[in-house]
Amino acid sequence: MKPAADAFERSYTEGVLDELPPPPAAARRAAAVRAVAPYALRGCVLLPDRAIEQGSVVISGETITAVVDGPADPGVRVVETDGVILPGLIDLHGHPEYNVFAAWEPPRLYPNRYAWRQSHEYAQVVKDPWAKLQSDPPLLTTQTRYAEVRALIGGVTAIQGASAKYPDKSEALVRNVDLNVFGQHKARAMIDLGRADDADTQRLRQQIDAGAVNAFYVHLAEGVDDRSRAELDALANAGLLTPATIIIHGTALTAAQLGQVKDAGAKMVWSPQSNLRLYGQTTAAGQALAMGITVGLGADWLPSGSPSLLEEMKVARAALRSQGVSIAASKLVHMVTSGAAAIAGLDAHLGTLAAGRPADVLVLERRLADPWENVVEALPSWVELVTIGGMPLYGRADWVGALTGQPPREQVWAWGKQMALDTSYAALSSTSDPPKLADLRAALVGRYPQVGPVLA
Repeated sequence: MKPAADAFERSYTEGVLDELPPPPAAARRAAAVRAVAPYALRGCVLLPDRAIEQGSVVISGETITAVVDGPADPGVRVVETDGVILPGLIDLHGHPEYNVFAAWEPPRLYPNRYAWRQSHEYAQVVKDPWAKLQSDPPLLTTQTRYAEVRALIGGVTAIQGASAKYPDKSEALVRNVDLNVFGQHKARAMIDLGRADDADTQRLRQQIDAGAVNAFYVHLAEGVDDRSRAELDALANAGLLTPATIIIHGTALTAAQLGQVKDAGAKMVWSPQSNLRLYGQTTAAGQALAMGITVGLGADWLPSGSPSLLEEMKVARAALRSQGVSIAASKLVHMVTSGAAAIAGLDAHLGTLAAGRPADVLVLERRLADPWENVVEALPSWVELVTIGGMPLYGRADWVGALTGQPPREQVWAWGKQMALDTSYAALSSTSDPPKLADLRAALVGRYPQVGPVLA
């Protein structure tokens, strides 16, 4: 294997096995000094158990102060969205550091993830471009910011999949659920179980038992062969099949093995688009749901997965139908909001619109009478507004201008609509000026012209 490929494998499989230091005391959001006045979003508000057709979500500073059935109190600026208002989406399986590559058409099916990662074609479409992006100076920060912009534009406000090498951990554009979040770091992540030694696994189990870790993400049983299936036994033998365990993929797991997952209280994250394109089959997610296993969704990455979590929801529904399972639209929405937050151990903060919670909010165009179906059928082109901590980071230029009282940091044409984009979330100081999307794209295209698009 070439040295560049070795470097890629080390970086890609790094994972996060140790507690990260807290962000610098000086770290703060530049957006905080540009805080907008209290405002209300009015439209069809989705709560975990019901929809409020003429509801209002009232936001002050970084927090939701009220969710009401009806208009907000007089005096609060109101945006009449005429849309569907829901929590920002949570993507529980992504690779933000690597999600800049072009979409790939796998030339054949593979038995497991090790096979395609070692293939010549994969080296051409991922490893070789990665090496170009890491030449002097390396563009890792640019890559991550660009990938997070794609997530944001697709309605995602929190994502999983960072590694210990993730740059500028205190300056994420969207929340990273496996790094420092809400003042704590209680998640760990592993790509290849076999790369952890006994000391790593023992230390991790001790942290889980002590409650210091409440979410352990591990890529497991990703394939269709005996090698993939054997990974569940390896996980159990390492003492890491626990209620904190979150199995990403689980494509090869049998009904009996799903029973083990259920008995352990572990959870699963499903990425059907990537599974089907690489292996020709996907996780028995319908069976897992019927057994009572908690299942979330992840878009994986652009080379083999879906361009957005919104699009992955449609693949998930189709895959469940092929398994003979009919799922309510509301259940699919829960899998990327409240259910996903519970899997991540962040359900006290994310996934539900309620007073006192961070104002991470998504507004979608209303095109369908059933609001839950409206979310499942939505595409990134339907996104009208995304806020994180109350700040409008992406949305209709007229709305963002009215809310902030300032010209947008950047305007982009997105599917025929003029949208405002602010990439300054979590910047370290009010004087910092994070690069705009146009700058990010220019830097990447300069090294790698086939960079995966954001607005396409």
